[in-house]
Amino acid sequence: MSPAHRFDRGHTDDLISFLAASPSPYHAVANTAARLEKAGFRQIAETDAWDAGGGTSDAVQAMGEGGKFVLRGGALIAWYVPEGATAATPFRIIGAHTDSPNLRVKPLPDTGAHGWRQVAVEIYGGTLLNTWLDRDLGLSGRVTLRDGSHHLVNVDRPLLRVPQLAIHLDRGVNDSLKLDRQRHMTPVWGLGEVREGDLIRFVADEADLAAEEIAGWDLMVHSVEPPAYLGRDRELLAAPRLDNLLSVHAGAAALAAAAGDHLAYIPVLAAFDHEENGSQSDTGADGPLLGTVLERSVFARGGSYEDKARAFAGTVCLSSDTGHAVHPNYAEHHDPGHHPVPNGGPILKTNVNQRYATDGGGRAVFAAACERAGVPWQHFVSNNSMPCGTTIGPITAARHGISTVDIGIACLSMHSARELCGADDPHLLAAALTAFLEG
Repeated sequence: MSPAHRFDRGHTDDLISFLAASPSPYHAVANTAARLEKAGFRQIAETDAWDAGGGTSDAVQAMGEGGKFVLRGGALIAWYVPEGATAATPFRIIGAHTDSPNLRVKPLPDTGAHGWRQVAVEIYGGTLLNTWLDRDLGLSGRVTLRDGSHHLVNVDRPLLRVPQLAIHLDRGVNDSLKLDRQRHMTPVWGLGEVREGDLIRFVADEADLAAEEIAGWDLMVHSVEPPAYLGRDRELLAAPRLDNLLSVHAGAAALAAAAGDHLAYIPVLAAFDHEENGSQSDTGADGPLLGTVLERSVFARGGSYEDKARAFAGTVCLSSDTGHAVHPNYAEHHDPGHHPVPNGGPILKTNVNQRYATDGGGRAVFAAACERAGVPWQHFVSNNSMPCGTTIGPITAARHGISTVDIGIACLSMHSARELCGADDPHLLAAALTAFLEG
C-alpha cells in the first residue's frame, strides 16, 4: 500500500456513521440526499415540469446549471450540470444499489406459538440465513399514512431475535445446519398472547404517529451491532450493509467532490433499490427511472431526441458493487489466477458471459481513472466451475445502450448480516470514482 493512501480515517469514519444511520434503503437515500443538499444540490420533483414550456420559474431555474436530485422510494438519481454543458453533453454515471438481503415484515405480522409472541417475516434477497440467528435485531423502514405521506421508522435497539435450536436438541447441527425459511426464521419479540395489530401499534408509538392512520408499511429487521474497525492494526472494517451502501456512500462523496464548472461530462449518481431480487421495480435498475431522468434533463436543456441519442452514445457508467476477496479458508472456491485482497484497491469485475458488463474499452476507462487518482486496483474473475453473480451493470448497459463497467471493492461474508472489508478500500474507491467523474 502506498504511504499516500495509508488509512484515510476521516472517510472511513464517515462511512461508519452513514452505515449506522442507514438501516433501510429509505434511510440510505434520505441520508444521501441530506449530504448532497449540504453540498449545494437541490431536490427536483418528478411531478414538476422540467422544461421552459410548462414549468414554474422555480422548476425551470432548477433545471439549469448546478446540482439536483430526484428521490423515489429507496432510489435516488443525482446529477450536476456544469457551466457550458449542452443538450448533447454525455454523462458519467456511478451506479449502485441501496438494498441488502435481510428479513422483511409480512402484511399480517403478528404471529406466535407456545406462549411466544413473534413477527412474521419474508426472506429478502440471497440472505445467508445462519448469520441472522441469535443476533440482536432492530426494526426499520417506512410507514405510509392514509394521506399518502411516508414516515421513516428506526427502532435501533435489541427488539427481536431469531433463536437457534440448542445443540442438545440437534446433535448433528455442526455437521449439517438446515434452516427452513418458513418455520425457522421467525423472530421472537416477547411473551404472551398474540394480538392482531400489536406490531403496528408499537411502531406507531415509536414514530409518534396514530396507529389508525397507518395504511401500509415497508419494514425490515437490522442488526443493532454497530460497524467497527477490526484486527490488530484496525486495518479491517466489519459492518452491516457494506453490500452496497459502501458504494452509495463513495458515489455521493465522489459526486460532491467532482461537482464544478470544469467538467466535460455531466456526473451522475444512480442509487437503485431492489438489486438483490432482480431490479425489476419502478425503483430498480431494470425500471425506467434512470433513463427517464436523464432524458428529461436533456430535453430541459432544450435538447431533441437526437441530442439525447448523442449524449447516451458518449456516456459511460461505472456499476460499483462489492465483490469477493480471496477467502483464506476456502481459496479453492476462487479462480486460482485472480485473488483480490482487502486494501488492495478497487476491483475490476469481468465475465465473458455478460454477468458483468466490463469489456476491454471499459477496462481502459477504469484503469485511467485509477491512474489519475493514484490508487491501486485489482481483477476479479469467477471460478469457471461455479456460476457467476451479477449486478446492475448488464441491466444498465442493455436497457439504456450505455457503455458500462463493473467494479467494486473486495470483501468477505457477502450477504451476511455483517460483512468484512479492508478499511482503506472505501476511500480508495471514492478517489477512483471522483477521478472517473472528473474525466
